[in-house]
Amino acid sequence: MQKTLFHLAFPVSNIHQTKAYYVDGLGCIPGRENPHALILNLYGHQLVAHITKESLIPQPGIYPRHFGLIFTDEQDWQQLLERAHIKQLTFREEGKNRFVGSSLEHKTFFLEDPFYNLMEFKYYRYPEAIFGSSEHILIGET
Repeated sequence: MQKTLFHLAFPVSNIHQTKAYYVDGLGCIPGRENPHALILNLYGHQLVAHITKESLIPQPGIYPRHFGLIFTDEQDWQQLLERAHIKQLTFREEGKNRFVGSSLEHKTFFLEDPFYNLMEFKYYRYPEAIFGSSEHILIGET
């Protein structure tokens, strides 16, 4: 097991629908489950879907709130992109390249779950750009 794992809790309104999307669609491994919450393993990180009675509404854009993964292997990114298409998951933004020709170049796509949670999946051409390249000010879309 990794030394440190990422944990994220997020709102949903239906556990059955959550399981269908994240397990059958995205490929997460299900963990503990009760009528109010579901634990998911997303590439070794813990997601916890919690039932909320609050209204869930879509964000106008991809910012400010989204979560996701940065793949260290381009083939893994490509395989998830293909799986998302095969499983007909909702794309908020299709796969594309950002900042082409710069040291920040990366591939990205955004998915939206049935509860309007946004997920971004990335692969950086130059791994040092994940946390470094502080001489650049570009972050996300303008």
